[in-house]
Amino acid sequence: MITEIAPARERESAAPHQPRKARRAWDEVPRWQIYVPLGIYLVFTLIPFYWILLFAFRPAGSTSLVPWPMTLDHFQKVWTERSFGVYFQNSVYVGVATLVLTTVVALAGGYALARFEFRIKRTFMLALLCSQFVPGALLLVPLFQIFAKLQMINSLGSVVLAETVFQLPLSMILISGFIRNVPQSLEEAAWVDGCNRFAAFRIVVLPLLRPGLIAVGSFAFVHAWNHFLFALMFLSDQSKQTIPVGLNTLMSADSVDLGALAAGGIVAAVPVVIVFAFIQKWLITGFSAGAVKG
Repeated sequence: MITEIAPARERESAAPHQPRKARRAWDEVPRWQIYVPLGIYLVFTLIPFYWILLFAFRPAGSTSLVPWPMTLDHFQKVWTERSFGVYFQNSVYVGVATLVLTTVVALAGGYALARFEFRIKRTFMLALLCSQFVPGALLLVPLFQIFAKLQMINSLGSVVLAETVFQLPLSMILISGFIRNVPQSLEEAAWVDGCNRFAAFRIVVLPLLRPGLIAVGSFAFVHAWNHFLFALMFLSDQSKQTIPVGLNTLMSADSVDLGALAAGGIVAAVPVVIVFAFIQKWLITGFSAGAVKG
């Protein structure tokens, strides 16, 4: 009896495990219950974009729901008559300068938070996190007083510094997470080979931080490009204003030029769309890398 049971048990253990064919709950959901809500959401998302394109390319006075014949008069109007060419240059300067300054300062601060231990490190990290709950409007009065004493009012540099101050806490937290994912043993190996700390960071760590730097830099650029409040408060000269403030000038108390406003919105949106189209892979990789604790 024992000799008959033992081979049977051996055959059961040797037989490959057969997975159960039980269907999960979401496999039983009909496809139309998934596609219909997604289609409705897509329609509500795309209609505003189509409406902007319609007013931007449709001739003035037309009520057609199709932008035909197409015209570029609204773009020519906002670019020349409404000085959007100047606003565009100012926005590019503010966005690129904020990107560079935020990335460099956050890189140094993030490295210190990731690699060094000091007494108030936890308190400092908590202060950085709490600063994200402070709205930008509360910073206007102290920043305005500081810039007034430094004679930086009506200067693009004041907007760059304000945007950098506003972006630094989150950028430092993100970059410190990226640096923690890089093993410190790589730096120690470079130290053994004769590199100092800065050289080891530049040769070993910095190339591995490319996705994180792109994510942080793009986030700083887009925020500086779209931010309205600092440019409105610190810039009074029309030749120094940025695109968000320029869009505001297209609306008056009596009337709104919808064609020019739509064309200006497209001018403001196209650079951001192009930037994200080229860096989307790096952006997703960077944020996912910063979300994993090393």
